[in-house]
Amino acid sequence: MDSRAPIFGFNDARDAIVRTVVERVVSATKDPLLAMNEAAYQEAKRLEGSRKPQDVRELAEWQKLARSLGRMEDAERRRRLRELSEEYAWDIAGNFDRRVYQLSSRLLPPVVSALLAPRKLMTVVRDPRKLISLELLADRVLVEGPLAKLRSLVRRGTAVYVPTHLSNMDSIVFGYALERAGLPPATYGAGKNLFTNPVLSFFMHNLGAYRVDRRIRHNLYKDVLKTYSGVLLERGYHSLFFPGGTRSRSGGVERRLKLGLVGSAFEAYARTLQSGRERRIFFVPATINYLITLEAETLIADFLSEAGKGRFIIEDDESSRIGRVASFLRKLLAMNAAVVIRFSDPVDPFGNRVDELGRSFDARGREVDPASYMKDQHGKVVIDPARDAQYARELGEEICRAYARDTVVMATHVVAAASFARLRSQSPAADLFTVLRQRDVLTVPRDDLAADVVALCDRLRALEQQGLIVLGEDVRLGSGGDIVERAMRAFAGYHSAPVLDSRPDGVAICDTNLLFYYQNRLAAHGVAWDVIAPPGVPTGLQVQPPLPQLATPSPAAPRGADGGAGAPRAGAAAGAAGAGSANGAGGAR
Repeated sequence: MDSRAPIFGFNDARDAIVRTVVERVVSATKDPLLAMNEAAYQEAKRLEGSRKPQDVRELAEWQKLARSLGRMEDAERRRRLRELSEEYAWDIAGNFDRRVYQLSSRLLPPVVSALLAPRKLMTVVRDPRKLISLELLADRVLVEGPLAKLRSLVRRGTAVYVPTHLSNMDSIVFGYALERAGLPPATYGAGKNLFTNPVLSFFMHNLGAYRVDRRIRHNLYKDVLKTYSGVLLERGYHSLFFPGGTRSRSGGVERRLKLGLVGSAFEAYARTLQSGRERRIFFVPATINYLITLEAETLIADFLSEAGKGRFIIEDDESSRIGRVASFLRKLLAMNAAVVIRFSDPVDPFGNRVDELGRSFDARGREVDPASYMKDQHGKVVIDPARDAQYARELGEEICRAYARDTVVMATHVVAAASFARLRSQSPAADLFTVLRQRDVLTVPRDDLAADVVALCDRLRALEQQGLIVLGEDVRLGSGGDIVERAMRAFAGYHSAPVLDSRPDGVAICDTNLLFYYQNRLAAHGVAWDVIAPPGVPTGLQVQPPLPQLATPSPAAPRGADGGAGAPRAGAAAGAAGAGSANGAGGAR
């Protein structure tokens, strides 16, 4: 690992980062009275009814502030705005301890394996060097994608990883994937509720995580959070965002994103251009794919409940129960390729593909200058929130397309989809909840279920040949019976109730909620019942094939020591301008 990665010097820069965040938020707030009134209203609304002593005290403070704002002079309001912004910035700010990073990267794999897969540990105990390596988890957790290209790009600019989000395990699993791929660690936002676990909190607090309090909805907090994220990117800290905003309740791949933090990249890039020290930013979509999901039971129940659809944070789920976490890990580590992290091809903030040298290319393969997207009609780099919001929407669509193409199909997804299709065939006109109520009423002969799986796999192979999905090794190579057996082994012994039950006359369909959850991973691809498409998003097969691969880049002059891009080639900006953009400057879409 390259110890020169910016994050290793984070603690020395933290005070300056917080100061910059506070100054920008305060200077950008045109009406402190309006900003603090809205904050006080939203916080009072959130805290009302709580009997926790701390919440009662906070409520009284916000009510006192709301009553006094009208009597304050402008200077006093500015001072109070600065205090609040500084309080939020320090609460958000992360920390990075090199010693904790070295400890976790060396000890986590053998410790996990020793506790949860002792047989695996015994196979390497004769070679002590393997006890401090990542080899112990290598056949359980697979890392795929254009890794060599990513290793080249992180030396030339700033990487923003934007993976799918299924579980509270994701940040840990993704951190392992970065280490395994030889990529530097990244800062990332984690829900403040996750910091209540003392062990998990210790590692997250010392490994670059910054705290995101999703209970706070007012704009001042959002501005501080977004500005903090932007300052990190501007300073070259590789970052990890979950643009879905929260874990996928349905189990499906995200098809609509929350783009607040993603949008901070545009201002960060513009500021590096304005300073004369361009540092290019590369977005790296990725999918995190599990054979089984830790919190599947709670998440799908939340999705299906009308009250749950409005909830943003689940305070008590499987990830907060030590016994369920241990059971999950034990099951996961007992099966090869139980987790696959697949990196997609990187793109620049405007959705253009990039090569190993960090150069941007449009859909026609023409090189474009990303700086041209940030300029007005006079060629001046400007920060334009309305323009950048449109760029963010287009980038979000590109990220979702990458998610669909790089979804990795596992045995549990295929068998769940085949089983749920059987269940639907009993009542083809029934709505979702009528189908879900058919628990333990249908037993499918094992050979028939295996045949259904084979037919579904044939459809999936056709999609894979078009570049529309990726088959896991078990699905690509296994027979129908093998795939059914692997899925049933994965379900058994972890989920609290049987999902599929083996009986003398076949396989009984038991937990319809969980089958629905796992089949939803294939819903966007048109091979499973799609009742989870967000409003305004078409159902069925909406996946777009990838563009042809870029040609291997020719050698180029070395880039500057700050990692910024070199001077654009002649004609690059003109090529970008040819396709138009949101503000009439450059752009290739």
